[in-house]
Amino acid sequence: MTDVTLAAVSRWYGNVVAVNDITMTLGAGVTGLLGPNGAGKTTLLHMMAGFLAPSKGTVAVGGKPTWRNPDVYRQLGLVVERESVPGYLSGWDFVLASAKLHQLPDPRAAAERALGLVEMAEFQQRRLSTYSKGMRQRTRVAAALVHEPAVLLLDEPFNGMDPRQRMHMMDLLHRLGDEGRTVLFSSHILEEVEQVSGTVQVIVTGRLAASGDYRTIRRLMTHRPHVFAIRSSDDRRLATALMGLESVAGVSLDTAGLTVHAGDYGTFTRALPKTALTEGIRVHQLVPADESLESVFAYLVSA
Repeated sequence: MTDVTLAAVSRWYGNVVAVNDITMTLGAGVTGLLGPNGAGKTTLLHMMAGFLAPSKGTVAVGGKPTWRNPDVYRQLGLVVERESVPGYLSGWDFVLASAKLHQLPDPRAAAERALGLVEMAEFQQRRLSTYSKGMRQRTRVAAALVHEPAVLLLDEPFNGMDPRQRMHMMDLLHRLGDEGRTVLFSSHILEEVEQVSGTVQVIVTGRLAASGDYRTIRRLMTHRPHVFAIRSSDDRRLATALMGLESVAGVSLDTAGLTVHAGDYGTFTRALPKTALTEGIRVHQLVPADESLESVFAYLVSA
């Protein structure tokens, strides 16, 4: 097992802090790095891969620093978010080139195995320029896996994949984690993390906002304060009744209906139908008004 360790790591660009004092250890299995766009996920991955030097703190793979240490790539595979594949090469040429760069004893066998893992063997002789985005993404994963690394880092790996491709890639990541590899993938989509990873690291505005298994993170998100927009057959009477609920922190009324601040999502959504039934009020609309990922993550930072 090869661990990835970060100790009090920060990275800044001039006056902009991209990553702020993050400490974590990643071991065998699949870990999801979750956060909104611009949170610092890519910067963190690039430091783990040795592309960037931390401004402060240390980043190590297998106990050895990643910065200015080319040997780290013998045990590390990386798929960056930004594509830069040469379209004139075939999928086979691209993955074979990666195998040769790693000076593998049998690069052709390694390339064949890696392309088979991502279900691209059937299309390997086609040029990359003819591939869909999902096919290019899978070929890039094959190139990162060709030397069978102990650590695999993936930045938004499911971008451009259709549902079947996504399910296959999720299954592949599960298998790699079960084999004892350390797999980290970044995403801004909660459901992707739920389906793939056992452990979740949540990063917001460069800070580690929460860490734990998926159920723990989901519970933190669900039990945060929520804002709901409600329309009913009698908004004024419903507002009066809701103010008496323990789960309601505040209610405002305007021409568009009610805005309700609830302390707990589950408790409020269970209490609302009972209250409306008791008062003889029909609820026409109930919409969460603050369900953007940014608002969810902002809560985790302040929690």
